[in-house]
Amino acid sequence: MTIHFSCTQCGKCCHNLRLPLSLDEAADWIRRGGDIELFCEAIPWPVEPPQSDAQAAHKRRLSFAAMCGAVPIRVIVTVVAAFDGACPHLLHDGRCGAYGQRPRVCRIYPAEVNPFIHLTPASKACPPDAWTTDKPVFFANGQTLDSETSELISQSRAVAAQDAQLKERLCAYLDVHHMALANEGFAIHKRAPDVMLAALERLKHDRKQVAHGAAATWRFVSNRLSTVDTLVSIGADTAEVSSLPNALVSYIAFFPSDV
Repeated sequence: MTIHFSCTQCGKCCHNLRLPLSLDEAADWIRRGGDIELFCEAIPWPVEPPQSDAQAAHKRRLSFAAMCGAVPIRVIVTVVAAFDGACPHLLHDGRCGAYGQRPRVCRIYPAEVNPFIHLTPASKACPPDAWTTDKPVFFANGQTLDSETSELISQSRAVAAQDAQLKERLCAYLDVHHMALANEGFAIHKRAPDVMLAALERLKHDRKQVAHGAAATWRFVSNRLSTVDTLVSIGADTAEVSSLPNALVSYIAFFPSDV
């Protein structure tokens, strides 16, 4: 499959987003006046999958081990820049006002960072004329041909793996311990920008120190009764979405609620 692409500077990809960021990028985003949220999901992980399972290995690299009741799990925390409407850095003429400091995910777009998601123009915000055959070849033979984008994708994957264990400590600093079941939704944790930045700066200071103390116990939340019942039956600490403790944590559901 060959995909041609050139940015038309329409700005459509810069609206109503939750941009995945590295921990360092998240701190910079807050310093520039933005908001950060933590999207939390988890996978029951009672046994290690075979090494030949590439998707499981990918999820393992992006997650940290924890317990949910009696169930071993792996928690995936995505740090996102959250905004509704236009990106706060988008200028009136469609240019980026923070172009030199923009996150990797913006630099990589429209390529995919996840190796198990294929680039499909229909899933992108770019207009049809961004993909016409008179544009440069962007993707062919299963890979992104732009060398700078390819290098950024490699960097993004490496940093995400490095950040995974640090996110466990970040969640502890912020008293974050609710998550959704993977592929059913996200538990979303919000904090005031100054609180989030203080935790990120503390993390940067402490990241070379060895963590001590008992690991936090996490709790699944779900809007589906069958999911709650199944997780409870295997010994997981689980609750319905309606029991979320306060406005600092909310839930995005991928399925209609039946609880």
